[in-house]
Amino acid sequence: MLQALAAMGGLAVLLGALLGVAALRLRVAANPLVDRIDALLPQTQCAQCGYPGCRPYAEAIAAGEAQINQCPPGGDEGIRRLAGLLGQEFIPLNRAHGEAKPKRLAVIDERVCIGCTLCIQACPVDAIVGAARQMHTVIASECTGCELCVAPCPVDCIEMVAPGETPASWRWRYPVIPLKVSA
Repeated sequence: MLQALAAMGGLAVLLGALLGVAALRLRVAANPLVDRIDALLPQTQCAQCGYPGCRPYAEAIAAGEAQINQCPPGGDEGIRRLAGLLGQEFIPLNRAHGEAKPKRLAVIDERVCIGCTLCIQACPVDAIVGAARQMHTVIASECTGCELCVAPCPVDCIEMVAPGETPASWRWRYPVIPLKVSA
């Protein structure tokens, strides 16, 4: 019994060492430029740029296969940041990929939702929760506003709305009038 355990342990160590060597020898070096470009993109994973997500779009920009003006959620500010990083001139958003618009959040009318799960399957960031034939809801803090859940909904129960006011986003909207105190 002890010999069998020792043999299995030795085999595990040998295979672990072999995997470690293979990982080092077969490692693919990451492009740091891709990481920097990806960090500037809005991470909506909306595919409006023509790529399945922000990372593939960043890889295409780094390889010179895509222009910096294909991301509607990033808008002009995103294009300016990309142009600054890459040392290129600003070019306006390519309208073929969509219009720049303010961030929106998906909201499901839970009274109308039939629980078909099509929106769950379409969401690239897993911001929708629910089960088959059960009401679904959106986790607002996870929703990127990509709108990919709207089209597959057969009962049109998903609406894109402006994000609500939170304690973190609240600002005093009225001018502060200094009080004159007389002595």
